[in-house]
Amino acid sequence: MTLPTDHGDRLQRAKLALEGLSVGDSFGVRFFRVPLVVEAMIQARAVPQPPWRYTDDTEMALSVVEILSAHGSIDQDLLASAFSNRFDPSRGYGAIANRILREIGLGGSWGILSKAAFEGQGSWGNGGAMRAAPIGAYFADDLSRVIEEARLSAEVTHAHPDGQAGAIATALGAALMWQGRDGNPPEVSDVLGSIAERVPKGPTRDGIYRAAQLAPDASTMLAASALGTGDRVTSADTVPFALWCAFRFRHDFEEAVWQTVSGLGDRDTTCAIVGGMVALATGPSGIPGEWLQAREALPPL
Repeated sequence: MTLPTDHGDRLQRAKLALEGLSVGDSFGVRFFRVPLVVEAMIQARAVPQPPWRYTDDTEMALSVVEILSAHGSIDQDLLASAFSNRFDPSRGYGAIANRILREIGLGGSWGILSKAAFEGQGSWGNGGAMRAAPIGAYFADDLSRVIEEARLSAEVTHAHPDGQAGAIATALGAALMWQGRDGNPPEVSDVLGSIAERVPKGPTRDGIYRAAQLAPDASTMLAASALGTGDRVTSADTVPFALWCAFRFRHDFEEAVWQTVSGLGDRDTTCAIVGGMVALATGPSGIPGEWLQAREALPPL
């Protein structure tokens, strides 16, 4: 195995995406409270009190970055082992991921377990997407590679093509954020259309096309209503909204995450997806220092 000559630069990008992802994740999960309290916090832009503990979104993204750091690509067997080794039920894993990772830890085959989910259909949930931004960052100069590596990363737990589509879309979004960071990025409709063209056919792709067709001045509440915000915890009702928020507010990390959490739904995951992408546009200085300090410290990689 030979790492790319620019491995250090690639890894720095992946870690930047991880920082944004983890801050978004740990911020968003603080808004699972009594609805009236959440509404008041969002209206007042009241930053939650620290500490902000991260969830399974960050825990699994840490494994992705660990594998990229060591190997420069996604090795599915090693990624499955890393997921299992880091598995901490207190982080809020979904029921399917919980079972798959427990059984991998007992010697089960990730390929068999992933395909067996949902009566043999495989999972089409948003778990592949929530951890994919660092992949788009690492392979940002090669969109074909972004697509393949994101698919491989998702397949370990999400055998269904639409679960993989969410990871592909998120990784592409991250790559395009990095590519457009210094220039005049394309209109939201254009960039979302470009992502949709590269995503496998299915409900997630259809949702991204719907997001691309929203009016330039559409409100976040309209986007949430039209696209869904992860209440069903599927790729299709999570990723289109997250992509729209990320590119609509790509120049301001704080605003992007506030707008995302205002949609409610699966708010730790939507904020993780958005944070991982937008950090690549704003750079490290775009993530509020207060938020970084509030977030639980990440383990060294």
